[in-house]
Amino acid sequence: MNRIALLLAALATLCTMPLSAATSLPAMVGDTPVPSLAPMIKRIAPAIVNVATRGTIRERSPQNPLLDDPLFRRFFDVPPGNDSQERPFQSAGSGVIFDARRGYILTNAHVVENASEITVTLQDGRDLEATVVGSDEPSDIAVLKVKPVGLTQIALGDSSKVQVGDFVVAIGNPFGLHNTVTSGIVSGLGRSNIGSEGYEDFIQTDASINPGNSGGALVNLRGELIGINTAILSRSGGNIGIGFAIPVNMARSIMAQLVRYGKIRRGMLGVSTYEVSPDIAQVYGLADAHGALVTQVVAGSAADRAGVRIGDIITSVNGTTVKTPTDLRNAIALLRVGNAAELDLLRDGRPERVRAIIGAAPTPTSASLKPADINKGLEGASLVDAPGSGGALVRGVEPGSPAAQAGLRSNDLIVGVNQASVGSVQQLWARAQGVSTLVLEIRRGSTIVLVPVR
Repeated sequence: MNRIALLLAALATLCTMPLSAATSLPAMVGDTPVPSLAPMIKRIAPAIVNVATRGTIRERSPQNPLLDDPLFRRFFDVPPGNDSQERPFQSAGSGVIFDARRGYILTNAHVVENASEITVTLQDGRDLEATVVGSDEPSDIAVLKVKPVGLTQIALGDSSKVQVGDFVVAIGNPFGLHNTVTSGIVSGLGRSNIGSEGYEDFIQTDASINPGNSGGALVNLRGELIGINTAILSRSGGNIGIGFAIPVNMARSIMAQLVRYGKIRRGMLGVSTYEVSPDIAQVYGLADAHGALVTQVVAGSAADRAGVRIGDIITSVNGTTVKTPTDLRNAIALLRVGNAAELDLLRDGRPERVRAIIGAAPTPTSASLKPADINKGLEGASLVDAPGSGGALVRGVEPGSPAAQAGLRSNDLIVGVNQASVGSVQQLWARAQGVSTLVLEIRRGSTIVLVPVR
């Protein structure tokens, strides 16, 4: 029986029922059961939890407009960045139990950011105190730990097998409404440049995702976790049918390192790359415009030792296809320091394979960082850690420099970038990794301005 005939049969059945019986859907239409997600939801719902956080954040206080004048501040010896105050906050998100035996819960890093108190509420109503095992802001993944008593864990799926058009279900706590279930399809794969910083390879879905869904589960119809809901694209802040989830394969790699080390020991290949456009493909005589064109090789890096050359086009890492530089960056980011990376590449039109041993990415200090190391658009600015209040303080800007052209001014206090908070120059650098466009949140006197930097 085709779909149209099935629907007609269902309508005919409903029309012949008594009024009281017609208020609920029949269990069968002929010999065909009416489909329902209820059994699957009932099985996995106990693995989805509410995550409530409390803490304090530091904000710059409103001040006299005269204090915006650097000459006034210098004359009266007003120290920069000391006009701030702490403000308490509380928020709520979602989480997924992935190891019931040890009490581990997966959520978003932004859900627990700045939290001093975390409470996990289970489906059965129990409240459990949680601690942060580790948090990785670039991937927006965090692992929590609770007392492992009477927990139910979710089965992990394989996000590499997800296809556009697959039916999916999002489960979380939007607007504090516990265990809300929405359904839809996978609308797109490999989404990046969404506006958050870091490593992006999002699954796009039209299943309703709203504030509070962050850290919740995106599952397939078998009840397997395929993604962690993390962001929406919306002008109003509510769902418009475009939501994003971190693929579970990426989350699995990140959470394994967080559980073992408490932090990510992210490696570095040591190349700068450019997208292979149709024009570049034509120049290099390629049939398909995909891959990552190597434009720079860092001396002494893993790529240099492996024999990667400028002009090579990297097409895969450990058998995973590289279509864009973002794919390459994400693939390398999931490898640990000391792991081997088998790189398939095209050199002078011929396929080659090299083996690179991933090295440790250097972590510069705030004092050693140059603004151009963070983003070329910051060249010409002088940045220091803001005393007391947190943030990156702009001590000066060279006239006519890229930083001046972007709109930066002396005594600007950078407190956020790409919708994430910034507490130091080093944190600004960390959040800017792999991102070409930065949207800086700046406290300028008593006002807040957004300054795009490219």
